Amino acid sequence: MPQYMTIHRAPGLLKEQWAENAVSIHAATHARFVQAHVNLAAGFIFTIYEADTEAKLIEQFEELGLPYDEIHEIQFSQSWPEMVQMLTHMGRLS
Repeated sequence: MPQYMTIHRAPGLLKEQWAENAVSIHAATHARFVQAHVNLAAGFIFTIYEADTEAKLIEQFEELGLPYDEIHEIQFSQSWPEMVQMLTHMGRLS
C-alpha cells in the first residue's frame, strides 16, 4: 500500500489537543496512521500515512477535519544501516 508524508502546521497546538485527535485518527477507515514527528513549539507536524490513493488520504483528513499543508507520496525510505549497506556495496565505504 502506498505511503504518504504529510506536513501540517498547527501553531499553538497543545499536547492535550494532539491526544484528543488521536482517538479519531486511530479509528480512521480510509487511511492508516503510521508515525508522526511533532514540534509543538513550532506548530510543525510531519506524519506518515498509508492509503490506497492520495485522494483517500485527503478524504480521511476532510472527514476528521484535519487541515494539511502538503502531501507527497513516498518513493522510498532508508534507515541509517540501509544507507551504510548501500554505500558499502557501491564501494563508497570500506
